[in-house]
Amino acid sequence: MTKNHRIALIPGDGIGAEVLPPAQQVLDVVGRRHGFDLSYTSYDWSCERYLREGAMMPADGIDQLRDKDAILLGAVGYPGVPDHVSLWGLLIPIRREFRQYVNLRPIRVFEGIDSPVRGARPGEVDVVVVRENTEGEYSEVGGRLHRGFPEEIAVQEAVFTRAGVTRVLDYAFTLASQRGGRLTSATKSNGIVHTMPFWDQLVSERAASFPQVTWDQEHIDALAAKFVLDPARFDVVVASNLFGDILSDLAAAVAGSIGIAPAANLNPERDFPSMFEPVHGSAPDIAGQGIANPLGAIWSAAMMLDHLGHPAAARDITDAIATVLAKTDVRTRDLGGTAGTAEFTDKLIELI
Repeated sequence: MTKNHRIALIPGDGIGAEVLPPAQQVLDVVGRRHGFDLSYTSYDWSCERYLREGAMMPADGIDQLRDKDAILLGAVGYPGVPDHVSLWGLLIPIRREFRQYVNLRPIRVFEGIDSPVRGARPGEVDVVVVRENTEGEYSEVGGRLHRGFPEEIAVQEAVFTRAGVTRVLDYAFTLASQRGGRLTSATKSNGIVHTMPFWDQLVSERAASFPQVTWDQEHIDALAAKFVLDPARFDVVVASNLFGDILSDLAAAVAGSIGIAPAANLNPERDFPSMFEPVHGSAPDIAGQGIANPLGAIWSAAMMLDHLGHPAAARDITDAIATVLAKTDVRTRDLGGTAGTAEFTDKLIELI
């Protein structure tokens, strides 16, 4: 029996609308090969909608997504709409309402892409950053007082719960046990006196349940330096919301281009739909020119298939990505080539 998956598409802003169609093309090709179908429902939730109607998505937006198997997002952000408006009006509500507490960011140095880091060699750098995705430093607790006066104050509270930290640690340790058996915890307990020692305590507690995993912890500033100086030493890195956000973008730059970097916002229990997105942003400076790199969206789509129970189809996509980069000279401009989005997608599909 053919399996059908209901996919919500949120193209968003800028190049988001240009990279999702290639991802759909690739998904449909591998779906036919592996015997499953995907049906798509598209939503025009974006900064353009915000400017037109005063909200990134409608009041019942979450309910419209609830029956979907997964969400594929393009990009969000546009000049004239503050980033905190676009983020808190769309992505963060989805992540929190659907308990997508794991943000998964794989980073590889592919053959055919030169890393700006001398020691980052193809086949040696293969890291996954596991970022806590629903609490931590990105809480809603705080506020501003005395606006516009000399004594104006802004307070932002970080929120770390035992349940929230434990569940993301268990996911990271489990993933490490399935990969190279090494885990690094990002901390800053020498300077952040309450939340980070609490984080460290829970890492130590959960590590006892995973004796097959070798683990250590690094202060975030030293860890950022080591990501550049010796990226091949890392396997799975687990971090809080803020640290994971920054570290995963640094790692993508080490790999040679943030334009190919994927991300998954996972509800591991599958009680709610998970969301998959490239991390390159909306890139309004190149939007509408047909030159956007679709690899981030396509790799994100592969992660979606793996989550939906089609690991072989996901591997077909990632193998084709590796082949197009290693065996051909077809490159989008951000990778030093001249190919447009369509040409690059056609070559990738040909290899699949």
